[in-house]
Amino acid sequence: MGSGILAGLAAGALWGLVFVAPRMTLGFAGIDLTAGRFLVYGIVSVAVLALSWRRARRPTWAQAWGALWLSILGFTGYYWVLVLAIRDAGTEMPALIVGLIPLWVMLLGKPGHLRWTTLAPGLLLTAAGLFLMSRAVHAGAGAGATSPLPHYARGLALSVLAMACWTAFSLLNAAWLRRHPDVSATDWANWLGVATGLGGLVLALGLGTPLPQLMAQPGWPLFALVVLGIGFGSSWLATILWNLASQRLAASLCGQLIVSETLFALLYSFAWDGRWPSAMQGAAAFLFTLGILASIKAHQ
Repeated sequence: MGSGILAGLAAGALWGLVFVAPRMTLGFAGIDLTAGRFLVYGIVSVAVLALSWRRARRPTWAQAWGALWLSILGFTGYYWVLVLAIRDAGTEMPALIVGLIPLWVMLLGKPGHLRWTTLAPGLLLTAAGLFLMSRAVHAGAGAGATSPLPHYARGLALSVLAMACWTAFSLLNAAWLRRHPDVSATDWANWLGVATGLGGLVLALGLGTPLPQLMAQPGWPLFALVVLGIGFGSSWLATILWNLASQRLAASLCGQLIVSETLFALLYSFAWDGRWPSAMQGAAAFLFTLGILASIKAHQ
């Protein structure tokens, strides 16, 4: 259980990077960031499979199909929608809306032997943290800390869609792994990576900016570094870590660990802005942490 918890928290730390990536690459289209991230994920997965071809497990057609549609739900489709949401609404509110995923996963993935009274402290602490953070964001906007965004409402709607996509992915991915205990976390991450890389290639060729034009844009080196970082770390490595957590922990506990993604996303956002969180934001982060600890205790 301990290794599963550490794997889930590490995956959250890597996923948190994807919330600040769109802000680091302003001036580049969201579709290019999405396609680039998942092309890197696909290339890494193909390279790992090629290096271990003789001993690597081959998926059946049914397993390959499962990897394809889950990759669309949890990777290419989810992240494209999230990038668009962040471009429209900034970092904080999309991060908070996606931060509701733990509540939904815990509610929908609760093991039958656990009572609601046992899970209630973790749920309530997480909900209180989200409420405080949302108040802090609105207070900052009212004080003029954030400039009004013209498509803010659309960004919130896209954030809700992204939340629904990844909630479904988390539950369905965990169920798939439970039905296939013979498939290792690394093999499944690589199969998902190949499928996701194909999706990234389709996005790049069909909707993306031609590579020569991308390389001519100001800020191209930073864009390339961000794409490599989130393609390898936030996709390939994070997926392996999350698969390990999904295999070793109940879906409800995995869901609670997703709160770490929100915590790290906010931490990276504050670091990028060069500012400290407000007292209310600090209190919200403290409640998030207590919620994770309460959920871990409930599952022991």
